[in-house]
Amino acid sequence: MTKDQIFEFFRRLAEDNPDPETELEYGNCYQLVVAVALSAQATDVGVNKATRTLFREVETPQQMLALGEDGLKEHIKTIGLFNSKAKNVILLSQLLVDEYGGEVPDTREDLVRLPGVGRKTANVVLNCWFRQETFAVDTHILRVGNRTGLAKGKTPEQVEAKLEKRVPQPFRLGAHHWLILHGRYVCKARTPECWRCPVVDLCSFKKKVLEKPKGR
Repeated sequence: MTKDQIFEFFRRLAEDNPDPETELEYGNCYQLVVAVALSAQATDVGVNKATRTLFREVETPQQMLALGEDGLKEHIKTIGLFNSKAKNVILLSQLLVDEYGGEVPDTREDLVRLPGVGRKTANVVLNCWFRQETFAVDTHILRVGNRTGLAKGKTPEQVEAKLEKRVPQPFRLGAHHWLILHGRYVCKARTPECWRCPVVDLCSFKKKVLEKPKGR
């Protein structure tokens, strides 16, 4: 994509959804960290179902430690990999209490020190809570970046680096939300719904599905 095409790409996505945000539910920064950590290899819908009751009981890392690992597992046992995730959430909560006064740090370097928090999770927290211009590359963004020609790369890190260079203002803060939502609901993995895509003419994907399959 050219610079003009990239600008138009995001302009149209922004026109469709002026205020994009994560579909994960949370009430504060700590709950956001927990929700994003739980969302690895799970759907936002599934995480939200588990955290609605959890977050009514737990708002701080201190409260999570009081709940304990077994208590946490009871809340999140419907989520994939819940055993290892529960262990990491307890460990990250302990680290927050021990080294950060129970507050979530606002730098990537500190966030990735937390057990279960990788670069993608850190980028989501920095973007959603601290309003930093980060690009959290998940499977949806990896697919959309490569398929459209916006940001090609074999790894999330490569796609993130391309986005960092190519996404213009005023779209940088919301870019990763627009791309995730576009990949989740339009540019789907199995059958991209090109027939209703607002940026189909800007996309370099050669196998566009321009007619809606019968029965859909």
